Amino acid sequence: MKIAVLGGGHGCYAAAADLSEAGHEVSFWRRDTAALQPVIDSGCITIKDDEGQRDIPIAHVCPEISQALKGAQLIVIPTPAVAQLDIARAMAPHLTDGQVVYLPPGTFGSFLMAEAVKAAGNKAEVTWAETGTLPWLVRKHGPNTVAITTRATRLPTGVYPASRTEHGLNIIRQAFPVIEPCEDAMSGALMNAGPIIHPPLIIMNAAPLQHFEAWDIHNEGTQPAVRSVTDKLDLERIAIREALGYSAPHFPLADHYHTDKWMYGDVHKKLVKSGDWREHIDLHHHRYMTEDTMLGLSFQASVADWANVDAPISKGLLAIAGGIVGEDLRKGPRALVTLGLAGKSKDDLRELLFTGAP
Repeated sequence: MKIAVLGGGHGCYAAAADLSEAGHEVSFWRRDTAALQPVIDSGCITIKDDEGQRDIPIAHVCPEISQALKGAQLIVIPTPAVAQLDIARAMAPHLTDGQVVYLPPGTFGSFLMAEAVKAAGNKAEVTWAETGTLPWLVRKHGPNTVAITTRATRLPTGVYPASRTEHGLNIIRQAFPVIEPCEDAMSGALMNAGPIIHPPLIIMNAAPLQHFEAWDIHNEGTQPAVRSVTDKLDLERIAIREALGYSAPHFPLADHYHTDKWMYGDVHKKLVKSGDWREHIDLHHHRYMTEDTMLGLSFQASVADWANVDAPISKGLLAIAGGIVGEDLRKGPRALVTLGLAGKSKDDLRELLFTGAP
């Protein structure tokens, strides 16, 4: 299958290499052409994983986004959500009927990007989908080298509009056989693990993060007090899902720590052992703040308000994060009020998610 991979983050390089090794014809693009140059020069991305180290040829390394999108059946954008709007605007002139765009994870970006493409004047019948995590636990080890600690074993996925779910999942499943259907894009967005695991870890570890040059929030930073807050935050997410009529499995984050039933299986000890997550985290600029907190947690808190679900942990963490960055995050870019959805009834929103009508 022809697949376009867009973006320059850890997951984007993993996607380009992993999907190429699986036999797909991959076109790889990122906005920063200078940073892409090592892949352009070599034509390869190096993977390091349990099977060793190897160079994976990439069929097309594209300085222009139009080249990457041409003829692609599936477009994979595993980039931080803060880049989604810019990428949507860059994609807009080039998308065509039948293409499927997959956001792993999405942070409700499927709705945002679809509306941005429509606003740019493209009326093509494009299907959007999102899941709850990256398909890889991965870190870059160089300009064209990625170390993959593990791959996802389950990817709960919602489609926008939900009326195209069968088409969307049929295409995505060819690249990611482990996807599992969710009811719609909001259900998929409320599977996002980032806004559950990362805000407590960075906020409750704020002092050591600012004191030490590098700190592993998943090792020393994951202590019983933090885990207790994380569990309660996740219960709020599940309560929101239930209030909206979404069914189990809800993929409780506790499974990540205690079982093999979560999206990556039993992998927490492997993640810590890798050492790749002992890093410097700037509390103002790291994606755990800019993506998972300022976007993802703001989205969750706004949906809780809209659905009349009590969510003191979500709102408390969001307030403290706002104190750190000096912003009121209650009306962040992904809050329902900002997206123009806060005034909709549940029936109206359900209809929107199914039909995709503006």
